[in-house]
Amino acid sequence: MTSLAILGAGKVGGETAFLSAALGLADEIIIHDVYEPILRAQVLDLQHTGIDVAFSTDTTAMREADIFVFAAGTPRTPDIKTRADLLEANVPVVKRCSESLRGFDGIVITVTNPMDANNYGLWKMMGLDRRRCIGFGSQLDSTRFACFLRDAGIPGPAWVLGEHGERQVPLFSRTGASVDIEDREAFLSRMRGASMEVIRGKGGTIFGPAYHITMLIRAVLGDRREVLPCSCVLDGEYGLSGCSLGVPARIGREGILGIEEWDLDPWEDTKMAEAGAFVQGLCRRFDD
Repeated sequence: MTSLAILGAGKVGGETAFLSAALGLADEIIIHDVYEPILRAQVLDLQHTGIDVAFSTDTTAMREADIFVFAAGTPRTPDIKTRADLLEANVPVVKRCSESLRGFDGIVITVTNPMDANNYGLWKMMGLDRRRCIGFGSQLDSTRFACFLRDAGIPGPAWVLGEHGERQVPLFSRTGASVDIEDREAFLSRMRGASMEVIRGKGGTIFGPAYHITMLIRAVLGDRREVLPCSCVLDGEYGLSGCSLGVPARIGREGILGIEEWDLDPWEDTKMAEAGAFVQGLCRRFDD
C-alpha cells in the first residue's frame, strides 16, 4: 500500500492531496494541520469526492509514509517581500516537524518557504540521507520562465536553478537563443514578481505549486527517473556545500538518484554562486 503524508492542509497542501487522490498516486493520504477547522473541512471535502482513497489525520502514521510533504507554516502574503523573510517564522515549525518524524525513512518533499533553507534544515535535524530530501520550487520557476520565453518568441527548454526566490538562475544558455545581459536581467526581474501578482489577486499561489508538487510525487512513486529541477542538499556539486539549492536532479523511487552538473555560461555561473552564498547564510540558522 502506498502512503502519502501532507503536513499543512491549507491551499497548496489541500490541493496537492486532491490531485494526488484524483490521479491515484496513493492508497492512503494522511493530512494534518494545527488549525482544526481547515483540517476538518479539507478532509470532508476530499471524502465527498468519492475517490477510492483512505484519508486519515493520524499524525503517528506519518512516520510510516512513503512520501512526506512539508507544507506547514506561515505562507507568503503581499506584506512579505521575499520568501527568505519567512525564515524566522518557520524555523520553529521545521524543528517541531523534525522532532515528530524521528525514525522516518521515506522521501521528504519540502514546500514551506524559504524552501531551500527549510529543506536543508529538515535534512540536518532528521538525519536523513541527503538523497531523500527534495525541495520543491524550481519546477514552478521553470514553468514561469517558459511562459516568459514564449511571450518573447524564444524557443528551447526552460530551466531555472538556484534559489527558489530572488536569486533564481534562469538558464538562457540552454534555450539555444542569444539573449544579452540587459534582457536577461529584465527577464529575471519579471520572474521575481511572478508569484506576487498571483498572491495579490487571489491570496496565494495554488494550482501551479500543487500541480508540480504532484508531478514530483508521481516521479518518485512511479520511479520515473526523469531529470527535474529540484532543491538538493549539495556536497560539492556546482562548487557548493552547506546548503540546499535548485539543480537538475534525476528523481526516482529512492529520491535523488543523481545530480547533473551542467556547464553554465559566465552570467549563469555568477548568479549560481550568488544564490549559493545567500542560501548558505540562511542555512546557518540550522547549524547553530
